[in-house]
Amino acid sequence: MKILVTGGAGFIGSNFVYYMLENHPEDEILCLDLLTYAGNLQTLDGAMKNPHFRFVKGDIADRAFVFDLFRKEKPDMVVNFAAESHVDRSIENPGIFLQTNILGTGVLMDASREVGVQRYHQISTDEVYGDLPLDRPDLMFTEETPLHTSSPYSSSKAGADLLALAYHRTFGLPVTITRCSNNYGPYHFPEKLIPLIITRALDDQTIPVYGTGANVRDWLYVGDHCSAIDLVLRKGKVGEVYNVGGHNERSNLDVVKTVLRELGKPESLITYVTDRKGHDRRYAIDPTKIETELGWQPTYRFDEGIKVTVAWYLEHKDWWQTILAGDYQDYYEKMYQNR
Repeated sequence: MKILVTGGAGFIGSNFVYYMLENHPEDEILCLDLLTYAGNLQTLDGAMKNPHFRFVKGDIADRAFVFDLFRKEKPDMVVNFAAESHVDRSIENPGIFLQTNILGTGVLMDASREVGVQRYHQISTDEVYGDLPLDRPDLMFTEETPLHTSSPYSSSKAGADLLALAYHRTFGLPVTITRCSNNYGPYHFPEKLIPLIITRALDDQTIPVYGTGANVRDWLYVGDHCSAIDLVLRKGKVGEVYNVGGHNERSNLDVVKTVLRELGKPESLITYVTDRKGHDRRYAIDPTKIETELGWQPTYRFDEGIKVTVAWYLEHKDWWQTILAGDYQDYYEKMYQNR
């Protein structure tokens, strides 16, 4: 089977590439990535050595390029990770999120229709559901929860989800969607919370926390997410949405303190900054559907996953130090210097 993985040089996409090469060595993996700020070809160094893996640079919103690629390669499955994904960046520049996350998704599905893919899988997020109150721990997002977005990022992802479901209903495209909670693990771009904590704490730099740090997220180890996607690809019902959650709700402040403890760094590094505009209070995924219908279960509890993640960053300093030496520093200063 030939599987086209878009956004495969990013965080979750690259982990999925490695997961598939290890667990399905008979399959051919074709990776398409534009290598924008969060795409790092160095991340795929290990995959490049595998004869069942190939990389192509390109933009999913470039219709002519995508159609040429699909006609040449004729993939059996498409897994779309390609997305602009950072909420703060979407507030600064919404347009690129609409271009990639909605128009790019449409281009991929049009090409998928032409060549007759067996499955088009859209990677989504729990952020499409909006947020939940902090004082109602009994409430969780199910697949039936109405979409109620808060940022240009989540709105663009919700738009892509609705478009995918419409393509299934209107054109019969064999679509599935997974909506996951916050991922963490290897190859996570350093602007995101957990790698930001690790990389700054190792240099004894301050750790910025939005507001009071009370906002709550459900955390999912990236390897568990990859296994869920694989299961949906092979056993999921076409036209269905599956929530993927880790049963690991933590406040942002708890996450920061957990990582600092693992690194042996003091909590005095924490500094509180002005809260993000429209900051969602709480995300909580109910993964009952994928657990009961497909038999999926996460394998990592948060404290275990953090140990693995911290160890990876300590062992791969060259990877993230290369990133931090580039334009990322300018972005960090822009986002935090006046808070």
